[in-house]
Amino acid sequence: MISDKLQNAINEQIVREYFSANLYLNMASYFSQLGLNGFEHWMRIQYDEEIIHMMKFFNYIIDRGGKAEIGAMEKPATDWESPLAAFEAAYLHEQFITSSINDLMTIAIEIKDYAATSFLQWYVDEQVEEEDNTSRITAQLKLIDNDKSALFFLDKELSVRPAPIPLPPR
Repeated sequence: MISDKLQNAINEQIVREYFSANLYLNMASYFSQLGLNGFEHWMRIQYDEEIIHMMKFFNYIIDRGGKAEIGAMEKPATDWESPLAAFEAAYLHEQFITSSINDLMTIAIEIKDYAATSFLQWYVDEQVEEEDNTSRITAQLKLIDNDKSALFFLDKELSVRPAPIPLPPR
């Protein structure tokens, strides 16, 4: 059985993951408006990943005999001044999510819920990848500066990002 403290914290994380998904879908729309289909594709894949992250948390609560609840979320941003600004926002957001995951791990350790620490370790590892991906693309966009041909080259590179492996059915 999951503790109320951890259940409530994970339910809050579910909302954060849902916010993340919607943020990235808005970024996909933004990139579509710019005609950067590779960037749009990358963000759509990021949306899919965030939905999977959200559902893993949702299923975990249920698997532990708890009640998963989806709370209200604020509206994510819908526009950025440049592709670089969008990826800087994505990187900052991933840093926020990393901090949030770390807070969940702290709770699990404090209450000695070893099943939860095992479950959360996947997210700890995943956040290293999430921060690396967004910071790497941010750095590339900074190098590109105003070189449109380099921007289109990066757009092509981002268009081949593979889709995530979906969750198995419950």
